[in-house]
Amino acid sequence: MESSSDDHRLVYVQYLLETSVYPREPDAMKELRSITVNHPLNGIATAADEAQFLSMLLKVMNAKKTLEIGVFTGYSLLATALALPDDGKIIAIDVNREFYELGVPVIQNAGVSHKIDFREGEALPILDELMKEVWHLSEPLGWIHFFASLNRHARIIDMCTYKTAPKFWALQEGKKGSFDFIYVDADKNNYINYHSRAVELVRVGGIVAYDNTLWYGSVVALPEETPPSYVMPFRDDVIKFNKYLAADHRVEICHLSISDGLTLCRRLS
Repeated sequence: MESSSDDHRLVYVQYLLETSVYPREPDAMKELRSITVNHPLNGIATAADEAQFLSMLLKVMNAKKTLEIGVFTGYSLLATALALPDDGKIIAIDVNREFYELGVPVIQNAGVSHKIDFREGEALPILDELMKEVWHLSEPLGWIHFFASLNRHARIIDMCTYKTAPKFWALQEGKKGSFDFIYVDADKNNYINYHSRAVELVRVGGIVAYDNTLWYGSVVALPEETPPSYVMPFRDDVIKFNKYLAADHRVEICHLSISDGLTLCRRLS
C-alpha cells in the first residue's frame, strides 16, 4: 500500500507534468510518447520530465556527439536528437530493432534521423568496438585549383584559387574520450560494466547519465516492505552500482531524484 507521502509525490509529479512539461513538449515527442504509452513495456521508457531535463542539459553543454545505451521506442533518443545541432551525431545501441522501428517514422518526420546511427546488438561488444572507432569532426580539406594557362609558355600559370570542402563526420580509430554525453538506460546488472567503458569513451568534462538509479524506491525499502516482483531481480545490482559510483574518483557525481532516479557523472580525468 502506498503511504501518504507516496500519494503526495504522485500529486506533485502530475502537477509538474501538466504545468511545465507537457505544454512545452515538442509535437514529435508528444506523438512518440502516445505511441510508447500503448506499448506493453511502456514502463521502461524515459519519463517526460526526465527527457525535458536531459534536453536542456545537452543544450547547456553544447553537446555534439552523444551515445545512448538502451533505446526502446526512441523517446529519449528523439529528445537528444532535437537538442543537438544539425551536425550532431548520436550512436544508439539496443538489442531490439523492432521497438526502435516504432519510433522511426516520428523521428524521420521530425527531420533528425540523419543524426542517428542505430546499432542493433548487445551493448558490451559494441562498446568495445567503439573503444577502437569513434566519430570526430574532420578539419576542412583544402586544395589548389589551377586554371588552364592562357600563355603560350607552358610553365606560366595565369590564375589559381584555393578551395575548401566543408567539415564532415568521419571515423577515427584508436581514440577515446570522444563523446560529450552518454545516456545509459539498459540492463541494470551490467551498469558497472557499462560504466567501465563509458568513463573512457566520454571526454574529460563530459557527462555520463544513468537512469533508474532509485529503482522504484527499492534501494531504500524498509524491512517490512516487499518491493514488486519485477523490481527485486535488479535491486541489489542498483544498490551495488550506486555504491560503486560513490567511490569512483574518476568522476564527480550528482544523484537526482527526478523520475526513477538519475545519476550524472562528470568525468574528471
